[in-house]
Amino acid sequence: MAAIERFEDIKAWQKGRELTNAVYEIATTQEFARDFRLRDQICGAATSVMANIAEGFDTDSNSDFIRFL
Repeated sequence: MAAIERFEDIKAWQKGRELTNAVYEIATTQEFARDFRLRDQICGAATSVMANIAEGFDTDSNSDFIRFL
């Protein structure tokens, strides 16, 4: 098994991107978009999945990466 060289190759990051895309699609519907606070909070939470994986991947140790996950 080859080492992962980019965080974009991590399956969890790829699934996080799918989740984020789905959440943003739902959040832009007319009914959902009216609740600005909820919309922004749920979109931010979905985005943080990808961000945490990317940030953890750039750390210098496996234990730090695990903490971000």
